[in-house]
Amino acid sequence: MNQGRIWTVVSPTVGLPLLLGSVAAIAFAVHFAVLESTTWVSAFMNGKPVATSAPAPAIAPAKK
Repeated sequence: MNQGRIWTVVSPTVGLPLLLGSVAAIAFAVHFAVLESTTWVSAFMNGKPVATSAPAPAIAPAKK
């Protein structure tokens, strides 16, 4: 283990819950930001159909 000496500074009973708690808090913050900054994600999560508004790509006819 590369960072095995960290547990001589921080006890695993303190460090592991802090590590896992910070990962969970960051994941919650990212998901909350996505839900707040988009309109289609909340509609999709509520079971509503999400219409795509992107136009179809224009394909030029092949020249022979």
